Amino acid sequence: MMDQARSALSNLFGGEPLSYTRFSLARQVDGDNSHVEMKLAVDEEENVDNNLRGSRANVTKPKRFNGCICYAAIAVIIFFLIGFMIGYLGYCKHVEPKVECGEMESSETEEEYLPEIPSRLYWPDLKAMLSEKLNTVEFTSTIRRLNENYLSREAGSQKDENLAFYLEDQFRKLKLSKAWHDEHFVKIQVKDRVQNSVTIMDTSRVYLVENPKGYVAYSKAATVTGKLVHANFGTKKDFEDLSSTVNGSLVIVRAGKITFAEKVANAESLNAIGVLIYMDRAKFPIVDADVSFFGHAHLGTGDPYTPGFPSFNHTQFPPSQSSGLPNIPVQTISRSSAEELFKNMEGDCPFAWQTDSSCKLVTSQNMNVRLTVNNVLKEIRILNIFGVIKGFEEPGHYVVVGAQRDAWGPGAAKSSVGTALLLELAQIFSDMVLKGGFKPSRSIVFASWSAGDFGAIGATEWLEGYLSSLHLKAFTYINLDKAVLGTKNFKVSASPLLYSLIEKAMQEVKHPVTGKSLYRDSNWINSVEKLSFDNAAFPFLAYSGIPAVSFSFCEDTDYPYLGTDMDTYEVLNREIPKLNEMARAAAEVAGQLMIKLTHGFELNLNYEMYNDKILSFVRDMNQFRTDIKEMGLNLQWLYSARGDYFRATSKLTTDYKNAERTNRFVMKEINDRIMKVEYHFLSPYVSPRDSPFRHIFWGSGSHTLSALLEHLKLRQKNNHAFNQTLLQNQLALATWTIQGAANALSGDIWDIDNEF
Repeated sequence: MMDQARSALSNLFGGEPLSYTRFSLARQVDGDNSHVEMKLAVDEEENVDNNLRGSRANVTKPKRFNGCICYAAIAVIIFFLIGFMIGYLGYCKHVEPKVECGEMESSETEEEYLPEIPSRLYWPDLKAMLSEKLNTVEFTSTIRRLNENYLSREAGSQKDENLAFYLEDQFRKLKLSKAWHDEHFVKIQVKDRVQNSVTIMDTSRVYLVENPKGYVAYSKAATVTGKLVHANFGTKKDFEDLSSTVNGSLVIVRAGKITFAEKVANAESLNAIGVLIYMDRAKFPIVDADVSFFGHAHLGTGDPYTPGFPSFNHTQFPPSQSSGLPNIPVQTISRSSAEELFKNMEGDCPFAWQTDSSCKLVTSQNMNVRLTVNNVLKEIRILNIFGVIKGFEEPGHYVVVGAQRDAWGPGAAKSSVGTALLLELAQIFSDMVLKGGFKPSRSIVFASWSAGDFGAIGATEWLEGYLSSLHLKAFTYINLDKAVLGTKNFKVSASPLLYSLIEKAMQEVKHPVTGKSLYRDSNWINSVEKLSFDNAAFPFLAYSGIPAVSFSFCEDTDYPYLGTDMDTYEVLNREIPKLNEMARAAAEVAGQLMIKLTHGFELNLNYEMYNDKILSFVRDMNQFRTDIKEMGLNLQWLYSARGDYFRATSKLTTDYKNAERTNRFVMKEINDRIMKVEYHFLSPYVSPRDSPFRHIFWGSGSHTLSALLEHLKLRQKNNHAFNQTLLQNQLALATWTIQGAANALSGDIWDIDNEF
């Protein structure tokens, strides 16, 4: 500070640095330059010789000269301030000569009125804003427009592509943060010019039953002949209960209960040579008995000819195919064709099946059925469309909201409803951010998938393309497909991490018909269904380890027109009289989930719910304690892993309660730990290519907990088919997957409290 003062005074007097004191002033003259030294009295006495060196003279001035210096400095400062004010006022008059500077801001406000927006909105404000905007939307108009303007939009078709670019253009018009698309080149199976056929053959005649209009994608192209056996829905239990063997025979099954792919896989596992699928009138009360329908037989999701890796055009891999493809032909037939086949069969179907009276069990003696499938592979380009509203705090973390865009047939209920919900929610949330003051902490990605009819191909290829990073960024997927199929029930399939959030939404949203909340009692969790292969949410959960939810309003029976050419807007509006209100309720459920997941500092995923799932598995395992003991094994390590997970969740809950909510770094660390919970239930001991659905609770394969329990049951039913080595591996790997999830949830390695 003293040096700065010296420099300032020196500059003031135009000379070299001065030394100032209250007691003495010494001035040196050297040529043209003058030097003034000012020392403290003590310094002056100690350095007299230095001050008097050479011809320098020590001159004592009157003390009042000190005051002159102070006055001069003050005067300079005053002149500087006066000059600054004159310049500032002159600048203001130059910029706006007619307006005073102090009045400029208020004048601009008068010219353009901007509504006052609170700095941060809270849940009641956002809930009310969402509800108000939903009241202005005419969902049925959007559904009708999509269904009429883009009719027959099978994956890869021109109509599918036109709708894709329309949605991308709409996302841009809505002023989302960004809109874009990606493309994939995938193989689907379509009908050949040579028709598929079902024929009855006996010793005296051969006649055609049907050349079906519908077909089953990814069937094996082949011709097979044999007796026909009815296997009800084609579940594993249905086959176990049959009195007739299906080895070397064709099987006919009813649609419903499980996917086409599961029916075919069950039949193939028992050496059936082909499968026919029909819709009986008891479960699908369609008046027209000649209605044809479509499905696929791939026991998996994504392009079955690029298993485990994305179908980008620039990637080149050796030829391969999914292990989930069937090795037998499969075909859908109309109800009238099924009834024609039953006329040549004998043995009444069991009353417990609750099916049509015309149903029969097996073809008569010397009577065979021939099935010919001529489907061919076709490579197509598909487009996935995206739009994003970027978060204000954590834009790199996002919830994905998606819907299938394509459909075989009109697809009103199958894809038009979901696409309409997606489009309207994008509009509403864009308005809430741009005009309503909503500032989501995390991002919202809107996604329109193609080739959903062929096994969620669009969604799965996207997941495969970003497998290494998506689980670190996407923390929830909300599926809008088939959200409105009726009015009576509200059905949910979801990850346990989302149960608490779903329950809150059910308590908030009222049913359009009854006027009561969707929440009835806590037992709703027991009715949550496992996601099926046909659901686009399935690969998010079972393949990528991203919590996912799919929900729908429905009846006690299946919506009969899905996958048929009768899935039109007119039929949908007739079957669901309050279609607009039901669509609004579905949008409100999704909208509330989106707000809850993106608004707060904390991530609303209830990791403690998996404690119940693990405990339930341990209880199931305890039923086989005798078998396990006989094999020389024990469940101690499983108990330990379960306890470690419980302690890890308790510790995280404590850390969360003690955390400062406004400290974004602390909250991000906690949120990162929560985001990894689902991912760490993917078994690290199996290959994503060979067993893509690695989730031990919701996946598919020998590594799953359900497969482990089924294997233990096999020891009691058929000990010869039991493999103890396999069981030991299953138990060990399942235990260590649970232990790994507990360790990951604990945080840093020094916070892990367990003994190996």
